[in-house]
Amino acid sequence: MPEGDSAHRAARALHAALADDVLTRFDLRVPRVATADLRGERVESVRAVGKHILHRIGSTVLHTHLKMEGEWHVHRLGERWRRPGFRARAILDTATRSTVVFDLGIVELLPREREHEITDRLGPDPLDDAWDPDEAVRRLGADPRPAHVALLDQGNVAGFGNEYANELLFLRGIDPRTPMTAVDVAPLVDLGARAIRSNLDRRVRTFTGDTRRGQGRWIHDRGGRPCRRCGTLIEEIALGARPDAQRRVFWCPACQR
Repeated sequence: MPEGDSAHRAARALHAALADDVLTRFDLRVPRVATADLRGERVESVRAVGKHILHRIGSTVLHTHLKMEGEWHVHRLGERWRRPGFRARAILDTATRSTVVFDLGIVELLPREREHEITDRLGPDPLDDAWDPDEAVRRLGADPRPAHVALLDQGNVAGFGNEYANELLFLRGIDPRTPMTAVDVAPLVDLGARAIRSNLDRRVRTFTGDTRRGQGRWIHDRGGRPCRRCGTLIEEIALGARPDAQRRVFWCPACQR
């Protein structure tokens, strides 16, 4: 599941493949921007902010968001893709590298002067050099919604998705329905920052410290199975900021009181 660590890892690979090179192919397979052509433009940089990836290309910014299933791939030019072509949503090539994103959630083009419209609505990012934990604590601590909902709000902290929210609340022993204003927020923010940084360079995300298949999560996606800590059956509920934005929430009734 793409989260902040996935986006930053992808941006790092894309920057290494594209930065300072001229595009020889620019193919956006999304109707609203399908006619755009930035061939001949130089890629200045690729960076991530939270879950958003921003390509600076000439005077334009390509903004992409991986949502639930998106994935950027980097290939040598002419190398066979690892997913079928009909799932590709954007293709950016140079003379030596081909980068392609599959199953993408968001693709849009913006003038450089409007890039701030993306970043201004995001909270502090634990993977950014300008990470401000005090501001993250302030924003979360003022949010009266259930802790799980508040933690997913990218305007509070950028980068935590559903998997992180489930695992972090378990590790801090917090019932996901607890109002965030009733939570000791500073330790939660500190744990979240350390967790997402520790996973940045891992091929397999883990919260337990075990990278073996199926062993890296305490509770996420383990509804009806025994808690790894106490043996109580993990329950699954739905929470969301809106009725149409409900997320799967897992919790241990014994460990998260």
